[in-house]
Amino acid sequence: MRSNSRRRQSPHSTSRQPSAPASGQERSGVRWVTVDDDTAGQRVDNFLLAQLRGVPKSVVYRILRKGEVRVNKGRVKPDSRLKAGDQVRIPPVTQKKKEAPVVPGSRVQAVMENAVVFENEQMLVVNKPSGIAVHGGSGLDFGLIEVLRAARPEARFLELVHRLDRDTSGLVMVAKKRSALRFLQDELRQKRIRKHYHALVAGDWPDTLERIDEPLLRYEMSNGERRVRVDAEGKASLTLFRVLARYPGYTLVQASPVTGRTHQIRVHSTCAGHPIAGDDKYMDDVSLKAFRAAGGQRLMLHARSLELTMPGSGEAARFEAPYDDAFDAVLARMARR
Repeated sequence: MRSNSRRRQSPHSTSRQPSAPASGQERSGVRWVTVDDDTAGQRVDNFLLAQLRGVPKSVVYRILRKGEVRVNKGRVKPDSRLKAGDQVRIPPVTQKKKEAPVVPGSRVQAVMENAVVFENEQMLVVNKPSGIAVHGGSGLDFGLIEVLRAARPEARFLELVHRLDRDTSGLVMVAKKRSALRFLQDELRQKRIRKHYHALVAGDWPDTLERIDEPLLRYEMSNGERRVRVDAEGKASLTLFRVLARYPGYTLVQASPVTGRTHQIRVHSTCAGHPIAGDDKYMDDVSLKAFRAAGGQRLMLHARSLELTMPGSGEAARFEAPYDDAFDAVLARMARR
């Protein structure tokens, strides 16, 4: 006999509900993103990492592997290249809630805007002050790039092309389009952009010491601080040097890095026996104390000039940044000694 009775749910059973995100997390819905001209050519995995900031890389690659990410409704591999007009499906994922960023004040925004030495539709060139990092992190609420984004809320794209140490002043390139970023970073990789720094070093730099090609290795100290040293196991590194001026106990040199290793000029100068004045990482304590007693309060390293081919136009260009007041004051005192 056919039963018309329905299966009743146990009073102790519960219907399955979607699990709520953990505290401090939020779950987004499905998104469809159209690839624009600036994003065209980017790998799918890099595109997703930019779209899903705060999501672990393992999660991004898992949703790709499972086919949850679609481009024009089709499955794609992580290294697939996107084209302008592509429709990218981004599935729901759990992201860490972003804390409200610290907004740089109007004063620091004005300082950074005044530091812009060149601007067109493709890029900015900024004379970064000493003491300001190029980006936030490691205990810093913001750096040069965050300040520029705050000062230019209408800008759709602003990205660093390269970096400078926090205590180094001078020229930094910032791309205003992804195509310009790709072009300039490729020019750097191909060593077609020439960067020249001015450094005041301790001692009498020999005129005959025109190049240092010692390999450099990054390492971590016992307190967690990262440093660099000359080491046979390190990466090949080359810096060209030229004497610009001599002062009692110091020499002003031009340093032109052919490779772009972390702390390259600072470590190459030190290994030559002429550390950069004011360098609290690589100058010995006695020399550092003597420099500061003479009125030096900053690292005497300045990214003086850039020579490059401009993105978009292909024209050759050269940019130069003046020293700041502190750098100028040290050289003036040296000249009077």
